Amino acid sequence: MDFHVSSVEDLSNVAAEILSVTGEKRVFLFYGSMGAGKTTFIKDLCKALGVKETVSSPTFSIVNEYESDAGPVFHFDFYRLKEETEALDLGYEDYLYSGNYCFIEWPEKISSLLPADAVKITITETGITERLVSLIN
Repeated sequence: MDFHVSSVEDLSNVAAEILSVTGEKRVFLFYGSMGAGKTTFIKDLCKALGVKETVSSPTFSIVNEYESDAGPVFHFDFYRLKEETEALDLGYEDYLYSGNYCFIEWPEKISSLLPADAVKITITETGITERLVSLIN
């Protein structure tokens, strides 16, 4: 399923639609180049889930936790990981198998540790403000 996004303002509608079509799935993997808009899109997903606090990239902390109407939301950025063992040390299993929403940027860094039924979202730049958001559910 593809969504053509022409501006940042369109992302909130796409976020709501993706949450509605993915049902009970809670682990979301975000693929895209640096600056494609992964964090921006995750902000809109969090907003759709009722997160009130500021959502920011966990590049240095690796994981941020937010409170939402649906319970805790975990936002990961594995860009800085050198080895999958760093995710093991973080206790990634406790997060990914908690039943809570987990939004993961740079999942390719821990590809062998990811649940097979995770939702995959690819964000591709198609113009200055345009993006193609592709969902593999």
